[in-house]
Formats: sequence, C-alpha cells, structure tokens
Amino acid sequence: MIRDHFRIMTVDLSSGRGSVVKLEGRDKVAGGSGLAAVLFNQYGRLDKPWDDPDQPLIFTIGPLTGYFPLMSKTVCAFKSPYHDQYAESHAGGRSALSLRFADLDALVITGKAKMLSCLSVGSRHMELKDTHYMRGIDVQASGKMIRGLSGGSGHRSILRIGPAGENGSAMACINVDTYRHFGRLGGGGVMGNKNLKAIVIQGDGVFPLPEGKEYPKLFKEVYDKLTATDMMDKYHNLGTPVNVAILNKINALPCRNLQQTSDPAIKGITGERFADDTLLRNTACSGCPVGCIHVGFVREKFMEPNQYLYRQVSYDHEPVFATGSMLMVTNAFSVLGIIDMAEKMGLDVMSAGVALAWATEALEKGIISEKETIVPLKFGGAEVYKKAVRHLGVGSNEFYRLLTQGTMKAAEHYGGEEFACVLGQEMAGYATGEVFFVSEALGFRHSHLDSGGYSYDQKHEEKEVEKAVDFLISDEQGRVLLTSMVSCMFAREIYKNELLADCLNSVGYKTLADNMEAVSLHVQRLRWKTRMATGYDPNGVTIPKRFTEVTTWKGAVDEDYLNALKSEYAKRIMEMAQ
Repeated sequence: MIRDHFRIMTVDLSSGRGSVVKLEGRDKVAGGSGLAAVLFNQYGRLDKPWDDPDQPLIFTIGPLTGYFPLMSKTVCAFKSPYHDQYAESHAGGRSALSLRFADLDALVITGKAKMLSCLSVGSRHMELKDTHYMRGIDVQASGKMIRGLSGGSGHRSILRIGPAGENGSAMACINVDTYRHFGRLGGGGVMGNKNLKAIVIQGDGVFPLPEGKEYPKLFKEVYDKLTATDMMDKYHNLGTPVNVAILNKINALPCRNLQQTSDPAIKGITGERFADDTLLRNTACSGCPVGCIHVGFVREKFMEPNQYLYRQVSYDHEPVFATGSMLMVTNAFSVLGIIDMAEKMGLDVMSAGVALAWATEALEKGIISEKETIVPLKFGGAEVYKKAVRHLGVGSNEFYRLLTQGTMKAAEHYGGEEFACVLGQEMAGYATGEVFFVSEALGFRHSHLDSGGYSYDQKHEEKEVEKAVDFLISDEQGRVLLTSMVSCMFAREIYKNELLADCLNSVGYKTLADNMEAVSLHVQRLRWKTRMATGYDPNGVTIPKRFTEVTTWKGAVDEDYLNALKSEYAKRIMEMAQ
C-alpha cells in the first residue's frame, strides 16, 4: 500500500540503539533530495562542525524506487569535511532497492561508535558489529570480509570505506556494491569519523505492486523506451567514455592540469580504445535494464616469472579524465591501474586525479619538492601516480594529509592557487567554457550534474548573461525533481514531467503528480536555504586564474563574461534561499 508518510530508521551509534519513526510531508518534498534536506534540518547541527558526533549521515530514496526502471539512485546527505557545509552525494548500486525492500524511505545515522564497526539494518533488525580488526584494510579486501560477516544475498547492499575514510579525508568516498560510489565531498570521511567501516542494508522484506491494468501497462511502456529504442544506446555501448574523443576534438577536454584542452595522445584512452582493449563486461544497478557500468580489467604480477592476478575495475568518463588526460597517462590499462588504487584507498577518483595533477605542476614549478611528494611526480608517469594515490589515501606525510583535505587548501599553504583546478571542489571533466565553469563553481554540489552548463556552452556562442543564468536555474529545478524521485540522470530525457506524472499516478501518488512543479521549486529553495544556513556564500566563491587561460572551440575564455555570469548566478542563488 502506498504511504503518504515517510518511514525512517534512526540509529544512534553512541548508544547502539535505533528506532523507526514516521514523518509527514511526502506531497511537499517527494523523497530523495527533498527528504534529505528535511531530515538534515531536523537532525543536523547547523552551528557545529562536520565532525561533531551528533551530525547525521542520511540516506534517502524516492516514491518511485522499486516501481519503475532507473529509479535506482540513493541520496546521501551530510555536513561535508570538504567545506563544512551541507552537501549531497548520489550513488546507484543496490542501495536504493535494498532500502525499499527493507520498507524504509530513509536511514539517519548519528553518534559515533565506540570502535570501528559495521552497521547492519533491515526491515526487522538493526545490529552494530565490531570490525576493529578491519582498520587500515582496503576497500576490496574489506568487502570480501564484510560479505562473509553479514550473510544474506539478493537485495543486500554493502556500503564501505577504505583507509582514506578512516583518516577523515575530504576526498574519501563511500563504496557501494564495488562498482558505484557516493563519490564527492567526503561522505567517506563522515563515515570514518563515526567509526563506521561499513553499512549493510538487508532488503529482507517485500512490498506490493499496484493493482489494476494501468501500472503494468505503463511499466512496459517505460521499459520499452529504455530497451527497444536507441535513447539509451550511448550509455550501454561505449558509456560516458565516449565523451573523451568528442571533447578532445572540440578543445574541451582538460589535459595536463588544464594547461591544454586537447592532445593527440588522447587516442590511447578514448571510449573506443577502452572498449576494444580492456572491456570485460557491462553490469547495471538494481532495477536498471540499461547496463551502463563498464568493467575493464587490470593484471598484476604476484610471482616470477609470469604469474598474474586479474582485477575488475569499472570506468566512466570522469575517472578516465581525472587519472588519464589530467595526468597525461594515455594508456587505457595504466589508467585502470590508477583507478584501481584509488578504489582500494576509498578515494573519490575525480578529486584524487585532479589533486595530483596540481601537485605535478607544482613540483615542476619548484613550489613543492620531492620531500613533499615522496615520489617523483611527472605527467605521464603511471606507476608513480599509483604510488602517489596510495600516499594520498593513507596520508603518508603532512603534504598528502593536507592535499586530501582539498587541492585549494594545499595550494593556499604551499602556493600555486592560480593553477589549482578547483570549482568548489576538484573540477569535472569538461573544459567547455564560461557557463560550465560558473555552474560548477557555484552549483549546489559543485557538480557537472547540478545543471547542464557543459551542454549550454556547446550549443550557444552568444554571451547573454541573463539567458545563460535562466537556463542554469531552470535546468537545476528540473534535475532537483529527478533527484527527489530518485532517478538516474541518464534517464532524464525519458522521465519528462508528463511521464513522471503518469508514473506517480499509477502507483497512487496523485497529489504529488498534480504538484510536481511546486514540489521541485520548494525542494530547490529548501536545499539552498539549508546550505546557506551552514555557511555557504556564493559571492565568496573564487574561480582560479587557470580557468581564464583556457581556449575552447569558441576561442579564449572571456573573463568579463565569466565574471558577469558569476555575479548574476550568485545573486539568483541568494534570491532562491530567501
């Protein structure tokens, strides 16, 4: 039966106790991003730092989770160790469906466990298990141990951290079911601060599907759009790495710490090259028929003369850009090797790669020395970068411990702020121009997925500030609706408002279906109000000089246009938060 309220499990790690509570408001915030903001306002401590034990770690799903394909994401919300402000990170895998089968709309975790622990929750249980012996164990090894510890299968999701998370890194991610991640803004550091090595969500219950003919008919219609048309071919075939060659061709691919936007050597790490040389298989998040997760392989010699072990490594455009073009590592297998090391450490691959690109240029310029980097960082030096990623994950010295709190923090200490490729956090893999740079720098998650600024740059040569900012605000509102459902963003061309309304109606959420525009606007404003309440000031955001030195297909970046966009977007964000 459809519920008009939310069912939320709250867990206090300090006491080891939990309970299930009900919360009204489904018709106002839908779920996902909206519910996360509501829960943070209820359980969060706005005036306390991110590492205060009372700060919550929140996981939420949406009203269509489990009912329709690609409604497969979970929203994770927390106060970020990166900037000490309210943040969201999104991930696929099995977590969303596991929460649905556990009969939960959200999981809220507060407090700090007495020792490194694993939290296991389900529809009929909550248990905190001692895992102190896993301290320092990497993500891959701990995953095997946790699977043996937790038991169960099917609708079970395992969320875990590596050494980076245990060390409170602002670049630490939360690994979800091996190939997916809550990657950005340091959710893994929050888990580590709470002494949580892992969270196991057991989807040990059932939920009924709507009765009648309308729902199965609509489900088939959506499923057919996803599988029987070419709308999702890009994501299944080459996946997002198809962007590498496209962006390189139009001078929009960040290369060599954004000193270039194109390079002929990139042919070695295109989506086509990965598919031809490294691809083992495709896999998918639970409830998704598309299979956009591309899994390649690396091999490592463990015994002479020729004994090897093989590991499977997932790859997407962003990790390929961060550990490939930004570091000028142009061999597909070498890129997978660096990604693999970042995965073991539990690091966000994007931030780790971009941070090391800055460190490499800083070393070249003499701003830092090998005393800081330990290894001789050099663009193209794949094996050295693997070692550096490990140093970053474990925090081998003062330099790496500072760098793992954010590239700009290291740059402010050592120098080199002007070439730090930071737009709120380490940049995403698009050097398309002014609109994207401003959208990521000021955007809510400092993400390329906050709005399609990268797409706007490629379609518009005119420099109309009002028009561009109108697009960013409007596009964000549409995406906020999807992240409140919670839909995979790859399905945004399918789940238009009319179809979303039909889907909501088919499962019984008529009021929500009738008020989607009001809901999305309310959630958009609520998120900004919450972020502002934790200290965010869009007028205080700076864009490093390196971004004004970029040349794209449109020519050199126009600094006046960039600053005008930044000023107008900051003003509009402030207005939304009123």
